[in-house]
Amino acid sequence: MELTLLIKSVLGLVVILGILVFLLVMSSKSKKASSVEVVEKAAAQARPATDLPTLTAIVKNKKSSAKELKEALDLIMKYHGTIHPKLGSRTHPEYDIYMEILFMICRHPNTNKDIILSFNRELEQKNPDYKVEINEAITKGLNSRGA
Repeated sequence: MELTLLIKSVLGLVVILGILVFLLVMSSKSKKASSVEVVEKAAAQARPATDLPTLTAIVKNKKSSAKELKEALDLIMKYHGTIHPKLGSRTHPEYDIYMEILFMICRHPNTNKDIILSFNRELEQKNPDYKVEINEAITKGLNSRGA
């Protein structure tokens, strides 16, 4: 009887040890997975948003600093700088977005001539068909600033 009790006790302890090892392995895998998710979320937050509505919102925000304004405009030129070709003698409807951005830049309280001129030049270089329209939009934007 003593021998069977000893064997049953050892088997019971082995089963309990197996369950504990299994739980330890599973919890370490979930921690690794959650730490990978945390790293991916941090990387996504560090990466700047490059969609046009987000960048336009930065330009619209009157509290954006000159540095934030410049970075947003650089990203606009990098990812969205090319306007679709003209539709005959009419501008493409997408051009209205760029005209609005030009107005906002000219009227922004933290803008300066360097920001306006660099965006103007880059936009004209990428879209030579719209050169006249871009210059008109800049002129209207600067005139709307007032004295």
